[in-house]
Amino acid sequence: MIVVVGLAFEARIAARSGLQVICSGDGRNLERTLRQAISTGCKGLISFGVAGGLKPGLNPGACVVGSAVVSREGRLPTDRNWSQKLLHAMPGAVHGVLAGAPAPVATPADKRALNRGTGAIAVDTESHIVAHAAARHGLPMVALRVILDPVTRTLPELALTSVRPDGTTDIFSLLRSLLRRPHGLPGLLMTALDARAARATLMRGSRLLGPDLELAVNRDLETAALTGAARGLGPAVS
Repeated sequence: MIVVVGLAFEARIAARSGLQVICSGDGRNLERTLRQAISTGCKGLISFGVAGGLKPGLNPGACVVGSAVVSREGRLPTDRNWSQKLLHAMPGAVHGVLAGAPAPVATPADKRALNRGTGAIAVDTESHIVAHAAARHGLPMVALRVILDPVTRTLPELALTSVRPDGTTDIFSLLRSLLRRPHGLPGLLMTALDARAARATLMRGSRLLGPDLELAVNRDLETAALTGAARGLGPAVS
C-alpha cells in the first residue's frame, strides 16, 4: 500500500504507519512517481493529509473520509469497504465527496463556489491524482483528509508562498515576507492554531493506516479473488 501526501509534515506523520509514503509537493511529478511506485508492486492507494473545508460546520481537525473524488476530469468513487473501515475506526469522521484542485482553494468565496458546483465538502490537491492513478491500474483507493482551514477562513498568502515545490516550508522566506508585510501575522497565527488541531487528528489517523488496515485490505483482495474464481472468472487479482 502507498500513502500519498502533499506536504512534508504530513509525510512525517504518515511514515508512522510503516507504509510507503510519497510526498507530492507541488504535484508536478506525482503522476509519474505514482506510476513508477505502482509498477514495483502495490495493493492500494491512500490519499492522506489536510484539506480545506467547503461545508459549514467542518472545523479545523474534523476528519473527512472521502466517498468519492471529483475534479475537472470527472468523478471517481473510493473503495467502499476500506472507507467504512476507516469511518468505524475514526469516531466523528464525516463521509463525503472530496474535490481535487490543481492549487489550494484559499478564499471563502471560492470554497463556497466549489461546494455549490460539485457538492464536495472538502478540497485538497492530491486526491484526484491518486484516484485516477488507482482507476488506471485497477487498484482500490481511500482518502482520509483532515480540515485545516474551514470554509469561513482565508488561507494566508504568506503561508502559501512559503511552501517549496517539495512540500517543505521555507522558514526564512516566510520570515522575510512577514517583515515586509507584518499585517499578515494575525492570519498566519490563526492558521498555525488550525494546523495544531489538524495535526492532532492526522496523528490519530496515521495509526489506522498501518498493519491492521493492510491486513484488512489483504483479506478483501483474497475474498475478491476467491469469489471471482468461484464464479469461473479466474483470479480477480494478481
